[in-house]
Amino acid sequence: MGLRSVPAVDGHPDVLIVGAGGAGAVLGARLSADRSRSVLVLEAGPVPVGGFSADLLDARLVPGARPRLTTTNAYPAELAPGRPYVAVRGKVLGGSTTVNGGYFIRARESDFARWAAASGDARWSYEAALPLLRRLENDLDMGESDLHGGTGPIKVRRTSLTHPAAHAFAEAARELGHTAEADKNAQGPPGFGPVPTNVACGVRINTGAAYLLGVISRPNLAVHGDCTVRSIVLRRGPGGLRATGVLAVRDGHAEVIEAGRVIVCAGAFGSAHLLQVSGIGPAEVLTAAGIQVVHDLPAIGAAFSDHPQVVVEWVPNRTLPEPEDSWLGGALHLGSGGGEPGDLEILQSLVPMAGLVRGQTTAPGAPHAFLVSVQTPRPLGRLRALSPDLDTPPRICYGYLAEPEDRRRLRQAVRATAAILGSAAFAELTAERAEVVDLDDTGLDEWIATRLGTSQHTCGTVPMGRSGDPAAAVDGSGAVHGVANLTIADTSILPAAPLRGPANSAVLVGEVIAEALA
Repeated sequence: MGLRSVPAVDGHPDVLIVGAGGAGAVLGARLSADRSRSVLVLEAGPVPVGGFSADLLDARLVPGARPRLTTTNAYPAELAPGRPYVAVRGKVLGGSTTVNGGYFIRARESDFARWAAASGDARWSYEAALPLLRRLENDLDMGESDLHGGTGPIKVRRTSLTHPAAHAFAEAARELGHTAEADKNAQGPPGFGPVPTNVACGVRINTGAAYLLGVISRPNLAVHGDCTVRSIVLRRGPGGLRATGVLAVRDGHAEVIEAGRVIVCAGAFGSAHLLQVSGIGPAEVLTAAGIQVVHDLPAIGAAFSDHPQVVVEWVPNRTLPEPEDSWLGGALHLGSGGGEPGDLEILQSLVPMAGLVRGQTTAPGAPHAFLVSVQTPRPLGRLRALSPDLDTPPRICYGYLAEPEDRRRLRQAVRATAAILGSAAFAELTAERAEVVDLDDTGLDEWIATRLGTSQHTCGTVPMGRSGDPAAAVDGSGAVHGVANLTIADTSILPAAPLRGPANSAVLVGEVIAEALA
């Protein structure tokens, strides 16, 4: 590969952002609003300046569920011993907000309390975050209020419960005495209700479209797609270690791009892996991978969390209509006992899994599904670079179901789903009994083990915390401990995954870090 220089604002921007995903697109828009600051955004995937293709925006589909999609990265992983998996992340403007399900529920107050305590930074308290949660959204159902925003870039709409399966779920939840939760972004008692989504009129509102495309012509902002950052450039001087830029590859050419500050927003897997191959991470991990240790930071990749998930399928007794606006129906949150309120989630798919993996809204004859997960914060995952070459995937182990309590909670969630399917309200739609009804604990554990998946909610690979804490890698503003001018801004900094899917929290990370750097 030849080496070439980078012209104009690309040559030495004040801020260089690696990744234009859930948080990166936010930072690109917010920081470039100051016209005195030059901002360069580098995205590994395409940047469709003319707009996104219809199949990526159709909220009745989940693009990331389709295999071998050009706008995703696939990470080989191990969910539990003997249970391989491929974790998918977005590689396109908007990142995973472009290819995920459009689920957009806020973290719970207890999550914010946990993050604020871990970081020692009050900006992560619920009270401090609420104005930013309001700023990022335009809630089309609730409108402007003390709790909700009415003018933000992300349009929010709750799923309709008029589809026959969604209506049956709502009636079954009522029949079984579950709490009604009309607004899952209101911090009320967990229960059954519609799902807040970043969807309007059937269109997925990703952060690329919501934040960046409208301001991409700013003279102080440049956004380049199909540009892979290979490593962070680090220099040690009298003032200590600092980031001075990145080594990137674009159009087959390697470029060293210098910048005043580097902000890495490559996702929970991508950011930790990039740091490690750049020589920042646990010294023993880097040495074993043949990577020169530049800065020993043990917390990077040492303990991430995610949410284990299984799919519970059911067979309808008649052909059901395709959904109108979103593949999602209702959601039920209930407590596992011994955990936090609402730490079990039963999420309804109105499209058969066979349809989602083919990019179709229907799959005649295929069973329908509930996505059942345990969302108790459990930082048991590990990520380790295996080579100095960024193209060699890291070793990712989720550590699911390691403890009896983990297995108990997932059994409880599956049985709660079976109760929904066995209710009088839902029985009107089903052709047969749920297969898990008669299984004892041992049988159900075996059933779960063969179907184990993940919610793709990874957090905490570069966790925030106080300086000097071996379990922390960045402070509350995303600044890497011991490395000047280097910031991390994505769900990797959240010390533990929230009690809800973190898409909303990823956008919030962008808003919080943008405020810190303003």
